[in-house]
Amino acid sequence: MRRAVVAACLLLAGLLAGVPSPRAAAVDLHGFWEARGGYRTRGDGDEKSASIMETRLQLDAAKDFAYGTVRVRSDFLYDGVLDRHGVDLEEGSGWIDLREANVLLYPSDFMDLKVGRQILTWGTGDLIFINDLFPKDWKSFFIGRDDEYLKAPSDAAKASIFLDLFNLDLVYTPRFDADRFISGERISYWNDGLGRLAGRDAVVRADQPDDWFRDAEFAGRLYRTIRGYEAALYGYAGYWKSPGGQDPVTGKATYPRLSVYGASLRGTALGGIVSLEAGYYDSREDRNGRDPFVRNGEVRYLAGYERELARDFTAAVQFYVEHMLDYSAYRRSLPPTFHPRERNRQVLTLRLTQLLLNQNLKLSFFAFYSPTDDDAYLRPKAHYKFTDNWSGEIGANVFLGRSDYTFFGQFRRNSNLYLAVRYGF
Repeated sequence: MRRAVVAACLLLAGLLAGVPSPRAAAVDLHGFWEARGGYRTRGDGDEKSASIMETRLQLDAAKDFAYGTVRVRSDFLYDGVLDRHGVDLEEGSGWIDLREANVLLYPSDFMDLKVGRQILTWGTGDLIFINDLFPKDWKSFFIGRDDEYLKAPSDAAKASIFLDLFNLDLVYTPRFDADRFISGERISYWNDGLGRLAGRDAVVRADQPDDWFRDAEFAGRLYRTIRGYEAALYGYAGYWKSPGGQDPVTGKATYPRLSVYGASLRGTALGGIVSLEAGYYDSREDRNGRDPFVRNGEVRYLAGYERELARDFTAAVQFYVEHMLDYSAYRRSLPPTFHPRERNRQVLTLRLTQLLLNQNLKLSFFAFYSPTDDDAYLRPKAHYKFTDNWSGEIGANVFLGRSDYTFFGQFRRNSNLYLAVRYGF
């Protein structure tokens, strides 16, 4: 089935070049070739020394028609770290990672409709997501792939409606799209059941809802600009995107049902850009917090501020809180061998960006620091554009923490350095 989907997409890309159009528009084809390698900076007995060792070719083809636009964007790659190379379009593993394959239609002058595989995002957070419940690829993020790979594709239909009073985005995903989460196959993690760090010796197997139309997701955003501020309301009905539970009989990770309701505000203030966002996470399978095998509901808050401090030098900070609901019930039901989470997990972030050498050199630094978990995650990076086509990048993912079981501390053995070269066309 998956091979058939891939073949169909490739055929579609080929047909694009030959289908006549009343507008006689040519196919817009571009992409890049890239080689990227990285190694862990400390030993990890559960994982390979190489954190990333791959080469990939991305082809991005689009063609405009009288009724809309057809687009196919796909990566073809060889991943030298994995032992298995079977194609899995949901996981993005194997020799192909289909990023987009969709049709954008304009059925009226106040509505756009995009159907097919696409990258979806919204919300105000910078690398922190509250109301963006679209799938993420945390493996790519932690091993040093380009930032664009943090967003995993969705197989969905999105309608954008533009009205005088407000704008409305509606997204229907007929089959649940989960995060590409940390399973231990490539990145070691804290395993509460084993009471230790684990990796390829204890890969997490998940029982993912995967029935078409029955295990669907719904997401919506209503937004408008009010006196220079973009205000938005959000809603989501589906499942926890990464495993938020466990089947006590099979031991498999599960995705309990989840609804999220939220709001955001973003605009200029204090000489910069201020953003506020909040979301209520209704964990529908454990609303009283007494089930130790289902994640409790939460309220999440985010406040951010960004400002250009000097020419080509920008700084941005964020403060984020995850407040667990029914915390007393959670502590009473928690198995004695499990380490309890904080009721209010706090995270501070800092982003610094400096452009130099006629903006051909970009230096960036992003830091997560949690005062409640006493751990941190640092992402320094330098990107240099040699010519219009060639560019290079060097960076690191550094995890710090006092304990093996905190959110960032569990990844300490996965700290890595990476190097990449890219040819764009």
